[in-house]
Amino acid sequence: MTKTVAVVDYGMGNLRSVSQAVIHAAEGQGIDVVITCDPEVIRAAERVVLPGQGAMRDCMAELAASGAKEAVLEAAATKPLLGVCVGMQMLLDHSEEQDTPGLGLIPGRVQRFRLEGRLQEDGSRFKVPQMGWNRVHQPRPHPVWNGIPDESWFYFVHSFYATTAQPEHSAGETDYGLRFTCAIARDNIFATQFHPEKSAALGLALYRNFLHWNP
Repeated sequence: MTKTVAVVDYGMGNLRSVSQAVIHAAEGQGIDVVITCDPEVIRAAERVVLPGQGAMRDCMAELAASGAKEAVLEAAATKPLLGVCVGMQMLLDHSEEQDTPGLGLIPGRVQRFRLEGRLQEDGSRFKVPQMGWNRVHQPRPHPVWNGIPDESWFYFVHSFYATTAQPEHSAGETDYGLRFTCAIARDNIFATQFHPEKSAALGLALYRNFLHWNP
């Protein structure tokens, strides 16, 4: 029986690159990838991917306007859900970016990098947004990390970073002027600040692990 993954299309984010990566990861797996904002399609899917890019306030507003918000909340309570980039930040309680409430699915908040005047080890200034490859430390095992070595490199583009209220919800950490949470996990939810779809073979492996994860 064919299974379905819904990639939520609410008019924001790197939808094309995320959906293409998920489609590639699903090839030959008996999994259909559907790009949709239809609440009933999201509810019917076995698992859900929530991308996001840009300002969090805009993402939250567009998710509500699309009609998909309640279906995403229902999915987060009952089936595997993967958030990507701002799609991760949206899962937390609040962002200081335009004082924006999140979905409140995982306790925590989103803050802006404050690295003005700080120098990196090579003497160059920290730039905001962080843009480029960085190492990800895995503080604890998780099925979505299967086959992905600790301290692997993933691709980041972001000016805001997450802080979880409970340390056990931090599934990945990165150093950029400070150590911050770059992946969060709780029960059937996993999410990354970095972009797996821009992270070559290991990013594809992460998507593939999510497609086979049975929390």
